[in-house]
Amino acid sequence: MPGTLLSHLHPDARASLLAAGVRRRFDSGETLLHQGDPTDHVLVLRSGWVRVSATTTDGQAVLLALRGPGDVLGELAALHGWPRTATVRALEPVVVAQFRAPVFLEVLHRQPAVAVALLKQLSTRLRDAERARVDSATLDVAHRVAAHVLRLAEQHGEAEGRVIVVRMPLTQQDIADQIGASRRAVARALGTLRERRVVTTGRRLITVHQPDVLRAFTASAPNGT
Repeated sequence: MPGTLLSHLHPDARASLLAAGVRRRFDSGETLLHQGDPTDHVLVLRSGWVRVSATTTDGQAVLLALRGPGDVLGELAALHGWPRTATVRALEPVVVAQFRAPVFLEVLHRQPAVAVALLKQLSTRLRDAERARVDSATLDVAHRVAAHVLRLAEQHGEAEGRVIVVRMPLTQQDIADQIGASRRAVARALGTLRERRVVTTGRRLITVHQPDVLRAFTASAPNGT
């Protein structure tokens, strides 16, 4: 997937990294990482999608992200020795390359290209988190949905002719959880975008027909709405 750790690597560096890990498979619904666990291994997704969520002190599960092929999971535990900050569950059969922390750190020291690729992915996630906080404070639901879809298209979309296609198992409830809105409000916003032929949606698919319209619509929102 574009924007992931593996996407930032030359094919030779990518193959070298994956060869250093142990290939593992997880079934749909299986937990890859548990929030609070002290384990320090790192996973690189070779195929399949996972759901990343955290449980608050009052027991509420919060969706943090969906991760797909090429993404790295658990790198903070390896870099800092922290407990797991989130739980990761497979949305479908998943294949990963698993690294013990010392092995992963050795790869980072030995292959600067991998270290730089990791920095790029971490910086992208930090930027996304900052944008999400700003959007939550300044945009109404319709504009937050448009901004979220635009980010998905820019980071994970694939150009197919004049359209951008985002292939990921994303539901309306997932979008609602990520932007802090109700599913009904998200459905209305997506319905408006579909009616105006800005996007079309399908199973595991969002097609952006007019990204310029999404950009203009997002930029038009006044602060404090």
